[in-house]
Amino acid sequence: TLKGHSSSVQSIAISPDGKTLVSGSGDKTIKLWNLETGEEIRTLKGHSFWVVSIAISPDGKTIASGSWDNTIKLWNLATGEEIRTLKGHSSSVQSIAISPDGKTLVSGSGDKTIKIWRLE
Repeated sequence: TLKGHSSSVQSIAISPDGKTLVSGSGDKTIKLWNLETGEEIRTLKGHSFWVVSIAISPDGKTIASGSWDNTIKLWNLATGEEIRTLKGHSSSVQSIAISPDGKTLVSGSGDKTIKIWRLE
């Protein structure tokens, strides 16, 4: 059992190498966990509302997080640094996925749209 979020866990993803778990929470944070030890690696902060969707790129280098703040943030998994913020939805980003080639992200929103983003 992994404990550390101060609000409900909304979304989780496992890195392609199976070593890292990433969780998004109602506490506005993203946590990275070592799956072998159960220890928290780091906490990412940057969203202003609940983090409800998480995806990891197929190469394991990038985390994407969708939030009720209407944004998607891209993060460097190794360093925890924010790479950039994608804006375009007018409501919460409820679901995200990254294509197998890692070049495309799709997002579903409470604004009743699906957006296709080119990550390059």
